[in-house]
Amino acid sequence: MKKTKKSSNTEWHKLLGKLLKDLLSPVDIHVSINAPVMSESPKVDILLLKRDTSKWTTAQLALLPDGVRQTTATDILLEFKYTESLNDDAIQQTLTYDYLYKERKNHNVVQSFLLSARKPQKSTLKKLGYKNTNIPGVYRSSFRLIREVVLLSLNDLANQPHNAFVKCFASHRDEKEKAFELLEQSGLLNSLANPLRWFVSGLKGYWFTLKGEEMDIEMTAEQIADLGKRWGNAYLSSLPVDELLNHYDRQKILAQFKPQEILSQFKPQEILAELKPEDILSQFKPQQRLVGLKPQEILAELKPEELDELQDYIEKRKKQQREK
Repeated sequence: MKKTKKSSNTEWHKLLGKLLKDLLSPVDIHVSINAPVMSESPKVDILLLKRDTSKWTTAQLALLPDGVRQTTATDILLEFKYTESLNDDAIQQTLTYDYLYKERKNHNVVQSFLLSARKPQKSTLKKLGYKNTNIPGVYRSSFRLIREVVLLSLNDLANQPHNAFVKCFASHRDEKEKAFELLEQSGLLNSLANPLRWFVSGLKGYWFTLKGEEMDIEMTAEQIADLGKRWGNAYLSSLPVDELLNHYDRQKILAQFKPQEILSQFKPQEILAELKPEDILSQFKPQQRLVGLKPQEILAELKPEELDELQDYIEKRKKQQREK
């Protein structure tokens, strides 16, 4: 008898919410996890993105997936389905959230999206009236009620940097892999703050190393971030200095930290050990080099011919003084 795949207890919307919150908060998009859709209602499994600006900024657009980045709404409701396929229940649930939230808001500022990690079946799309737009992975329904919900198929979104973060949650392994590779190759991963970079790295490890879905390993956002931090530290500690510097953008490091902040991590003798004496002395004026030296200590280092030149110089100075 074929074994039924055990359903994971991992709260996927919270993992996506953690990623979006850490990613979008720095560019002034507020992200709420389990956001309330009524004035007095329990929180539901929905993500809420809110922006304060009149339109998306360049920094925001660089991080928002197709479909979302094209809307003019200021309040974005995201219903995320990871293990469930697109079906009537998913649409009805999203429509309910959409209706309840709009009861509190101006309809013109709200847009709801259903994010489907699994690729929707053609028969289901047809039944619900969903058709491709001119943007890959973005579907709109021709049915009057359902058209309130825009469908995003994560597997079908274009392999572009602005889609890569949400495509990390696509159900197809190859689409996940392309998303993580794109984040690394584009430099986006290294540009993230440490906690978010650890989370993305932990998410990759959870899927491709631990094979969490297959083994039904339940993980919280905090555990995934800690996993990424541990693996990242272990990896970096194994790199030689040149590869370590290449791993991070040298110019970004120098731009982020002042030279004295970097040098303060070393003892003076450690810094001087890497420099030639002439390199050190070239940074000082002649009078600064002589500070702390007695005349006999200076003269002891001179050759006989240099002493003769010094004697001539002294006689010349004395003559100049007498003539004044």
